[in-house]
Amino acid sequence: MPPPPCPCCGNSKLERIFSTFSVQKTYGDVYEDILSDRELTQGMMRDDPRALAEWNRRMTGGEKSPPEYEEITERMEKGEWPVAQIEKKKKEFSGQGESEPESG
Repeated sequence: MPPPPCPCCGNSKLERIFSTFSVQKTYGDVYEDILSDRELTQGMMRDDPRALAEWNRRMTGGEKSPPEYEEITERMEKGEWPVAQIEKKKKEFSGQGESEPESG
């Protein structure tokens, strides 16, 4: 079956030209998508680790996470709460994870 003719000039030699740019979603757009996903928001309200892992995946926009966060996310996707790892990361983030000098 031959390709359809051009609707403007009638030429049957058409070529597909792809755009050279893309549009990035803003954080507001991502939040809007998350809030409109009823299943995801209900999962987050139930403290479902899978829902939080999905939220994290959407918010990062496909960016690669450090290996330790990848492991936490993978465990959460399986329905686990890796509490010890999360608490350790919280302490590191807040600066409390550093060892205190021993008194002698």
